[in-house]
Amino acid sequence: MSNETNRLQLSGGQRSRAARERLYYWLLLLCASLSVVVTVSIVAALAIDAIAFFGMVDPVAFFTGTEWVTSREQFGVLPLVTGTLLVTAVAALVAVPTGVGAAVYLSEYASPRARSVLKPGLEILAGIPTVVYGYLALIYLTPFLRTLGFDLGTFNVLSASIMVGIMIIPMVSSLSEDAMSAVPDSLRQAGYALGATKYDVSTGVVIPAAASGIFASFILALSRAIGETMIVVMAMGLRPQMLELTNP
Repeated sequence: MSNETNRLQLSGGQRSRAARERLYYWLLLLCASLSVVVTVSIVAALAIDAIAFFGMVDPVAFFTGTEWVTSREQFGVLPLVTGTLLVTAVAALVAVPTGVGAAVYLSEYASPRARSVLKPGLEILAGIPTVVYGYLALIYLTPFLRTLGFDLGTFNVLSASIMVGIMIIPMVSSLSEDAMSAVPDSLRQAGYALGATKYDVSTGVVIPAAASGIFASFILALSRAIGETMIVVMAMGLRPQMLELTNP
């Protein structure tokens, strides 16, 4: 009798676990489906508006025009594209070498105590509101660049680009350092056994081994730079026109 009761209890417990597993499955499926539905909805909404827009505006004029003046119904997108690409390129020149250098130091040279202080400090920079970066670019960085001999207007692309680069340095350094720290220590020891210096091991062993993670940090950081608006608006102004590096 007791064995039969135990089997019934076990069977009931199995059914309960199976029911919970089905519930978890459907909840997780709902979450995954929701993300897909939201993405498809955004694309569909943009596509509908784009079709209506290009029904009123010549696509050739849109993609090749150099003026964006809504009051005259001129919608040339080239100033926006060139401005975005220029800001991203200069920001990459600032952030990529600086971020990778910081990552190499934190991963290979810094003591545990220094790493425990510097890495959280870098990550805190990623949480600073972009409006603060824009304010610093407008009030402090532009006058400083003028003292270095740059002929800059109040609103210029150089200050905005440099500040966007400073903003994405923590992303490059933090993700790259994580990738370098994941490199097996045996690879480092093999390099030292062959007589390599710490610099040789860092540049010839660690960085190539962590290349995929470092490259991923570049992609994420540049994606952030491409989508940045507040710094660009505050430091470059709201004049959509073909840009030069010093004056928009």
